Formats: sequence, structure tokens, C-alpha cells
Amino acid sequence: MAQARPSMQELIRQRSRAGFVGRAAERALFRANFDTPPHDERHRFRFHVHGNAGVGKTFLLRELEHIARERGALTARVDDGAGSLPEVMAQIARTFAGQGRRLKDLERLLDAHRERRQEAELAALTALDAEAGPQEDGPSAGGRLAARAGMVAAGLVPVVGPLAGLLDADQLAQGADRVRASLLARFRNHEDVRLVLAPEQVLTPVLLRELEQVTAPWIVLFLDTYERTGPLLDPWLHETMTTDRYGPLPATLVVVTAGQDPLDRSRWGGLADFVTDLALTPFTDAEARALLAARGVTAEPVVAEVLRLTGGLPVLVSTLAESGPAGPGDVGDPSASAVDRFLKWEPDPARRAAALACALPRWLDADVFRAATDCPDDEADGVYDWLRSRPFATGHDGGRLRYHDVVRAPMLRAQHRRSPRTWAASQRRLARWFADWREETGQGLADPWADRSWRELRLAETYHLLCAGGPDALPAALRDTVRAAAADEPTARQWTRALTDAGRDAEAGDAARWGHDLDAALADGGVPAALALLLGRAPLDAAARALAHTVRGSALRRRGAYEEALAEHDRALALDPGLARAYRSRAMARGELGDHDGALADLDEALALRPQDARGHAVRGEYLRILRRHDEALDALDEAIRLDPGTDFAWASRGATRLGRGEPQEAMADLTRALELKPDYPWALARRARVWRALDRPDLQRADLDRALSLHPDWAWGRCERADALRVAGRLAEAVADLDVALALDPRYASAYASRGACLAGLGRHAEALADLDRAVELRPGYVWALCRRAVLHAAMDRPDLARADVRRVRELDPQALRRLPDTDRAALARTGC
Repeated sequence: MAQARPSMQELIRQRSRAGFVGRAAERALFRANFDTPPHDERHRFRFHVHGNAGVGKTFLLRELEHIARERGALTARVDDGAGSLPEVMAQIARTFAGQGRRLKDLERLLDAHRERRQEAELAALTALDAEAGPQEDGPSAGGRLAARAGMVAAGLVPVVGPLAGLLDADQLAQGADRVRASLLARFRNHEDVRLVLAPEQVLTPVLLRELEQVTAPWIVLFLDTYERTGPLLDPWLHETMTTDRYGPLPATLVVVTAGQDPLDRSRWGGLADFVTDLALTPFTDAEARALLAARGVTAEPVVAEVLRLTGGLPVLVSTLAESGPAGPGDVGDPSASAVDRFLKWEPDPARRAAALACALPRWLDADVFRAATDCPDDEADGVYDWLRSRPFATGHDGGRLRYHDVVRAPMLRAQHRRSPRTWAASQRRLARWFADWREETGQGLADPWADRSWRELRLAETYHLLCAGGPDALPAALRDTVRAAAADEPTARQWTRALTDAGRDAEAGDAARWGHDLDAALADGGVPAALALLLGRAPLDAAARALAHTVRGSALRRRGAYEEALAEHDRALALDPGLARAYRSRAMARGELGDHDGALADLDEALALRPQDARGHAVRGEYLRILRRHDEALDALDEAIRLDPGTDFAWASRGATRLGRGEPQEAMADLTRALELKPDYPWALARRARVWRALDRPDLQRADLDRALSLHPDWAWGRCERADALRVAGRLAEAVADLDVALALDPRYASAYASRGACLAGLGRHAEALADLDRAVELRPGYVWALCRRAVLHAAMDRPDLARADVRRVRELDPQALRRLPDTDRAALARTGC
């Protein structure tokens, strides 16, 4: 059926929607893009709107979104309320859901990302597996550092702060394909690691896959305030749109960005055939007059005054036009204040007062409106609705309003300079109101700083206290910046921005300098650099300094700077011996360095301070298992499960512990429970594979290992486990292939050399086998299994003296080891006189 053509009246209504005037060329260009199919070389996949503050970028974006929706597009708009890529994707998912299109897989992963970030501190403890035997030693500490080098080489983590000093050119040159798994294996599974350390790698393919399934004719993403979000989004956007790293993008996707700065030519300059640049300038006199006329403002003296006051900035022209001035009034008054600029023709004093009062908060909803104004209850709803209709009060983050900076800044300056005492009193009143709301929100929260809503209210309270200018405001804000950094880097950036904003709005130089310097430190070296600045310059009390050292140590540990991390934790505990978090984080650093006894001592201290920490008990049990103290490990893991029966890691570790105690049936039950809680759990699958081996079910053993490696292909320990199963099954060439990968991932993995040596010997490649077994013994001089395999190989190569030397060494280390060899191997050694 032919589609009905729109009438003239409909077209006129569309073109004059909401009184939008100007930018005709930009609107026509964008509209025509929907009439050009994606395969046509004239089609553009990205538009970039840029220009100075107040030039109308956000207004134009709204108009472009209306145009897109008229063409049936599914649209989403993202602004600087998103402080990280996961938050950007969450905004997209929420907006799509509001249009009836749920991105269910993405929403599930975003929930998992939030959970895993909270667990990351303790999840890192689970990686080391130092049991003895041909596949038991786990990747080396050197391999872990090399893994970080490989992640840098692959572009997965930045070379910033102390990490830059740890990685030399040789390490970087090894390449990402050689060294990633040692870092990744520290966590319980591959997806958890990437969700914490590189969430865009997990989330982006899912986003793209779900976009591919959208049935709408077009999908359009609008990314506003790009001057703030661009440093985060632009590299990701470029990679997503121009490479296949994350998968295919639907050709019906169009991205529109808007910010003060032009596009980065070094990144986008070669893509002129796919990107349209829309540079906005202030309205011409004709455009400004047209907008005023559309709002009924035609008196020439009034028009001239508007043009003089606004300089053609659309946001200001629109704001003054909305007031509908009927006469020239005091046109030409050179002392026009902020009120005169934006509200001079608003006759209602309640509206004028409310508009000024609501410039004080950084964001508004109906509750904040009532707190900020003296508006009577029976008038409040009407005045708030009027304020929502003002062009300078733009929608933000779930219905909240925020004043445009071009309007808010002069309003704030006018109030601050006219009456500093009234200004300070208003700011203190708002701070107390946000504090009361924060206290209500925090009731029942074990850790309020882990709750986003609580943090937002604390941030608002902090901003208003800084604006009020009390003597304790800045020191308290700097202490809070330490706590914000303990949450994560995006939260730390929110606090540095609040310092900057308060310094600007209240004309407080100290706060502004701190905000600028901390923001620069975060950009240059992340959380460690920002905390170093605070520790060096800020007036922190002992508790705040201890927390700063602890958080800095945790950040350094995650970057591989274990010795520096230990030093930071030592400083923290010297200041506050009762800081459980410092003991726990120091335990992780010690565990990374192989000091499991020291790590257990720290965990004992942490649990004495926080005995209900289920995860802490589970991690302690895992360390005890690694040290083969199985009975103690079982007690710790029982306690962890009692405190939190949903802790999948505790079930998996208890299963591994029970296998170590010779209880395969009980181990199977625990590991199966762990996999019921978390089906895609590679470590639990690999541990259950060992149970299948103990139960003489090699087929199920290999099936679990295949599944584990499909989830976590860059896992050196998992590769060795499967290679061992393949070697026992006589599939030696396949085993060698897995061991080649394991050694590419960790070139210092001793048991991988030993196992590959045994496989190569079985394939008759004796010289290569001997080189591998020599390397295994060089890395671990007391490695009994490798010495046994080398003794048998020497016998096969007719080197009886060397065979006897290895046998003597084995008898010194483990007198029973030779009895455990197969009969054929013992016979070969007997022929050499052993």
C-alpha cells in the first residue's frame, strides 16, 4: 500500500515545531541523510556539531532527534552525566527501553559489571594456584608482569603512572598474544576480569550485537557535551565505527556528537567521506529577528536591546524571547544585571525569584526546587512547570534539570557579588537540606560510599559547603576526594569537578586550584597520581591519610607495582593499625609476590576487625588450600559459606580443598554447586575436571576443560590442565599445541616446560624435549616430576651417567617419587644401573 503523503499543513507544523528557528541548512542536511541509503557514498555515518557555549548545540540536537524520530529511528541521547563507558551504555539502554526496545543482554552485563567492580578487590586474590606437580605451579610472578606489558602492547590498559616505570621496551615488545593470561587468571573467570579491567571489551560486542537486532529503519545516537565526554568516548567511538574489533555495526546507525571543540583531525581527518562537520556560529541578525518574531517580539527598540545583550547566542535570544516583552522598558541601561538579561520582561516576582534561587544548585528536580526557593506550596507546582519550560533549563539524567552554563554563570556572579552573606546563607541552607536527604538515604547501608544515590547527595552537599566558604569546607572536600577515589576513578573525577565548579561559582581560588590540579593528576596518572598530590599537599587528618595510602596501594597493586603497594600499605597501617581495608589489600600484594604466609597473617588481622566478611574468609581459605593446609582451609570456607551461601568462589574453593583431602564425591558436590550459582565459571570447571580425573572419567574431564578454555582461551594454567589430560590420553601433538600457547602467555611457566618436554619425548623429539626439561629444572631446581622425566629421557638417549645423577637428586628430594613412575620408565632407569 502506498504511504500517504503529508499535507502542507503537516509539513509547516513540522518545520516550525516548538518555534525552532534557524539552522535550516544543518537541519536539511541531516534530514536528507535519511533519504540516502547507507551504501550511497553521499550517506554520512557521523555528524559533529561544534561551537562556543550558548551557540545552540543542545537545541539543535533536540531538533535533530525530532527529525530522526519522524523517520522512525530508535534514538538515545547521552550527556556528561555518564562518567564512564558502562554508564554511557546504561544511558543508551535506559533510553531504548523507554521506547519499547530492551537491550536485555546488555542490561544483564551492566548489572554484572557493577557487581564485579565491587568484588574486584577480593577477586584478585583467587588467581594464584601454587600446588605442586606437573601442572600445579601456576604462572610466575614474572609472567604476571609480562602479562601487563602485553595488555599495554594490545592497548587494553594505558601506560600511566608507576606502570610506565615497570615496563621496559623488551617487555612491551613481547606482544599482547604472549603475556595476557597471567593477569587475567588472577580472577575467577575471564569475563569477570574483562568486566573489571576493560569493560568496553565485554560490553561493546553485546551492544553492537543487540543493535544489529533492532528492527527500526534507523538508529541514531546523540552524544551531547562532547567537550567533556569526548576524551572518554572519542577513541572508543572511532575504534567501534572504523574497525571490526568489537563486531559489525548496523549500517543504519548514525552518530551525532555535539561539543565546543572541532573533531580531532588526527583521528577523524581521513574520514571526510563518512563524517559531516557542522560548525555553529551565533545567530545572524536575520535569524535572531526571526526567532523573536516567532515569539511575538517585534518592537524594534526591544529587538535591538535583545540583540545587544545576547550577541546572537541562541540560548540567550531564546530565553529573552520566551519572556515576551511588550515594550522597550529600560532599553539601553548599561548596568543590566543577570536578572535584567534573562528575566527583565518576566512580570511575576515569584517566578523571577525562583529562577534566581534555582541557579544555586547544580541540578534540579521538584524536591530540590522546593528546598531552593521560598515559593508557597500552592504556587510551587506551577512555578516549577514554568521553570521547566525555560530554554535555559535543560533536561538532564532522568528528568532532572540543569541550567545552561551561559545563563547560570552570570546569575551566580550577580547574586554572589550583590550580597555575599545572603549567598552564603542560601548555600548553607541547601547543604543542610542535602545532608538530611543523604542521611535518610544512608540508613541501613553498610557502606554508603558504595551507593551511587548516597554519593550524589554527598557531592551536592559538598559543593554547597564549598560555595558557602566555611573554613572547614575545603579540607572536608579533600578528605571526601580520598573516599571518592576509593570508590573508583569516575567518582574521583566527579569530586574534582565539584571543586572546580565551586571555585568558579563562588570565586574561591583555593578550591578552583585544587580542582584543576587534581583533574590534571587524574588525567596524567590516574588515582595513584591524584592521591600522591593529596598526600603531598592536602591538610588530611591521620584517618584520611591512612585511607589515601591504602587506596593508592590498591591502585598500584592492580598495575603490578607490588613492592610500591606494600610500602603504601605499611604507611597506612602505621597511621591507623585498625584499618581492615589496609590489611586486606596488603594481603593481596603479598599473595601476588608469593608470600602466602604473610598474606594469611594480614587476612587474619582484617577478619579480626571485620569478622562478618564472607569474601575475606573465602579468600583466606583459598590461600590455606594453596599451602596444602586443607583442614584449616575447610574451616575458613565453611564459615564463608555460612555467612553468604551465594558466594560461588567459596563453593569452588571448598570443592578443590576436598579433592586435596581425598574426598572426590564431596568435591564434586561443591563444585557442581559453584557452577549452579555461576555456570560460566572457568576455574570451577577446571577444578571439576580434576575430580573427573580422580574418578577415572577422562571424557568428562576433557569436556569441562574444553568448556573452561572456550570461556577463557588466554589462560595458561587451563591450557596446561588440558594438555595434561591430552598427554595421558596419548594425544601428544594436541597437548604440545596447548603447551605452546601456555608458554607464549607465560614464558616462565615451569610446569608447562616440563609437560611439553614429556610430550616431545613421547613424540621422539628428544633434543627439544631435553631443552624443555632443562628449562623447567632451571626455573625450579627442586622440581621432582621434571627431574624424573629428564632421568628417563637421559636413559632413552643412552646417557646413563646423567640419568643416575638425576635419580640421586630425586631420591634426596622425595624417596618415594621413583616408585610412582610407570613400570616401563622404571625398567628403562634400571637398565642404566639406577
